[in-house]
Amino acid sequence: MPKLTEKTSLRFEHMRNAHLSENTEDYVELIHELIAQNGVARSVDIAKYLGVSKPTVNKTLSRLHKEGFVICKPYYPISLTEKGKELAQYCQRRHKIVLDFLRAIGVPKDIAEIDAEGLEHHARPETLAVFEQFSHKQLRK
Repeated sequence: MPKLTEKTSLRFEHMRNAHLSENTEDYVELIHELIAQNGVARSVDIAKYLGVSKPTVNKTLSRLHKEGFVICKPYYPISLTEKGKELAQYCQRRHKIVLDFLRAIGVPKDIAEIDAEGLEHHARPETLAVFEQFSHKQLRK
């Protein structure tokens, strides 16, 4: 276990912030993928893919609408605002970096897919840069 220091609170603060944004990022990234794959994103599909109830999806979409990430209207598909699209693209890029890194160090594809989904939310930009650099070196070999 790491030694407790004055910087310990920074570790926990980073983790709390990552947990707060994780839900938003998962929804926005999934909506982006659904639109790319199916042409539309519907709350029933979001509930199915995230394994949550439709009321949970509706509550989260309402929050994301208030925060400016999505556009939700009754009887219409869900769409992303520019802010939502930017976040989704950032999340997809970050996911690819983590996934490529895990694959580069030998993690089997099916396990890497699952683990990347959790790790991507917690890795700092500096760590992601090292992951990306390492993966590129491995690919060039």
